[in-house]
Amino acid sequence: MENPIAEHHNTRFRLGLIINPLAGVGGRAALKGSDGVAEQALAMGVEPQAHSRVRQALASLLPLRDRIRLLAAPGVMGADLLADMGFECEVVGALSCPPETSAEDTETIARQMSDQGIDLLLFAGGDGTARNICNQLDERQLVLGIPAGVKIHSGVYAVNPRAAGELAALLVQGELIRLREADVRDIDEQAFRNGQVRTRHYGELSVPEEGRFVQQVKQGGREVETLVLDDIAAGLQEEQDDSTGWILGPGSTTLGLLEAMGLEGTLLGVDVLLDGELILRDATEQQLWELVRQGGDWRILVTAIGGQGHILGRGNQQLSPRVIRAVGLENLLVVATKTKLRSLSGRPFLVDTGDSQLDSELSGLRRVLSGYREEMLYPVSWKAE
Repeated sequence: MENPIAEHHNTRFRLGLIINPLAGVGGRAALKGSDGVAEQALAMGVEPQAHSRVRQALASLLPLRDRIRLLAAPGVMGADLLADMGFECEVVGALSCPPETSAEDTETIARQMSDQGIDLLLFAGGDGTARNICNQLDERQLVLGIPAGVKIHSGVYAVNPRAAGELAALLVQGELIRLREADVRDIDEQAFRNGQVRTRHYGELSVPEEGRFVQQVKQGGREVETLVLDDIAAGLQEEQDDSTGWILGPGSTTLGLLEAMGLEGTLLGVDVLLDGELILRDATEQQLWELVRQGGDWRILVTAIGGQGHILGRGNQQLSPRVIRAVGLENLLVVATKTKLRSLSGRPFLVDTGDSQLDSELSGLRRVLSGYREEMLYPVSWKAE
């Protein structure tokens, strides 16, 4: 499908913006999502991150503001942030119960924007927000998601906020970019909180086709090379001592390591190992921060999400920028079997921590534990290449 923007090269690019302001708020509270638990997460003192992520995306569009006609959802759903950044915009719709926002607001405003003839709808959220958009728009409307949720299985999202902004900028400048139909995936968050990943195909939306910027649909399922993990686990056990603690991110690979050690970890949570024992299961960001801020010798062990390659920023927001910096970038290790590395087909690991500077610092070659005392170097990037 050819880029329809070429038809409008003599007019300003018509860009819509909708933000789910509470997207991802449950991530740092280890609540496995935000649907139905946002109030609980806020009560725990978690600060919403959606606006900071959208700000990262829009930074690429600031030099092009004179070429853009911006249509924004009202208040915290878009217009407030645009005004703060110096953009002029037209407000579309109204909140049904201000200052609260709802899924119904997202759906109504998305439909109104599309009816007004926007070239691209930028929306920030997670899979729930993508479902809301899909409910109202057909495949002729071009959209692009700014990832701000906890678990993002849909293929309509950019690999991170900066990538979303850069891709939008290419469209504004009239670059001829092909389009593709991308899956919107639905996840059962209640089952997810109970350690089960259940997704289904919910629909399709049209997104810009540019492999460096748009993520692949997450591959579910648990496929563990048991013998390899046993070897890696043996190596880790030999390295353990009373003074070194291990913070293990979520995933079937890291869970397999704990099982090989005879420990009962969590598939979807962050676990903490010290002196051969689990001292925290399914830890929150605040619990991790309280541990590492006291000093000591800590290691963070993460694995890549199958099919996407993200090692940070997808389902492990508990590993926040302040936690990572306190542990030390040199102490962030990746574990991946050769099968998992091959599944990436040469694509780099991706990082999307919400801190652009940290993402840049993490980019480059990083140690990967792939066998018994076996390490490989593998590239890490904030943008797929």
